[in-house]
Amino acid sequence: MNEHEQIVGTSNNKAVKLDTISAVIITKNADRTLEACLDALTWASEIIILDSGSNDRTSQIARAKGAKFHFAEWCGFGPQKNLAIGLAQSDWILSIDSDEFVNRDLASAILHTVSSSPAEDVFELSRISNYCGKQMRHSGWFPDFVPRLFRNGTARFSESLVHERLIYEGQAKRLAGYLLHDSFHSPDDVLNKMNRYSTLGAEQLASQAQRGGVLRAVIHGLSAFLKTYIIKAGFLDGAEGFFLAVSNAEGAYYKYVKLYYLNKLKR
Repeated sequence: MNEHEQIVGTSNNKAVKLDTISAVIITKNADRTLEACLDALTWASEIIILDSGSNDRTSQIARAKGAKFHFAEWCGFGPQKNLAIGLAQSDWILSIDSDEFVNRDLASAILHTVSSSPAEDVFELSRISNYCGKQMRHSGWFPDFVPRLFRNGTARFSESLVHERLIYEGQAKRLAGYLLHDSFHSPDDVLNKMNRYSTLGAEQLASQAQRGGVLRAVIHGLSAFLKTYIIKAGFLDGAEGFFLAVSNAEGAYYKYVKLYYLNKLKR
């Protein structure tokens, strides 16, 4: 038996081997949440971390927890995650972010699923996200089902620089339990991520020959606010629902402002 094989029971006096699971994470200055993320993954056969140049305690935490730590220059969320899953050696891959935490019910569901030789190749996880300390139950953030557990070799992420998605064939089955997401932990975090994501979004749109400008920025910003706060019932999330709607509007607005200037530089 190699170091990643786990015996989970017996049948007719024969050992039953659980398929191995690689937990795969990309990181950049993730020391605030990484330890808790890894503590919730002690059951994984291996933990793969692909870092893009952290200058905090990310590498020390990863190595102290027994993770396999790798480095690659940043190339966008989709391409980076594809590099990371390419490092996985196990039968199954669980791809999560460094600010996401697998709760006990979800861990049990994952272990039970992979030990039962399922017909499905891909499984969805139910995610609950926090905005500045509040669990959001509306605003387009819940319910939130994300395909993250898949048989090695059956799925890849899109090549999107931001807002990547998992590409696979067939239908994904949902698992019990929750993936807890500490999406934004403070107003400063909101602003930093909004700035980063709007830049990546603008670069992605520029590569697709899309246009920015005043009208597009205003329309997309207003649409993002109305969708989050009214259509997705963000008002039921209290103050944080309003704050999230505004930050979504700002992200959409600045994405098209940045796109305008990117295109202007090309002329």
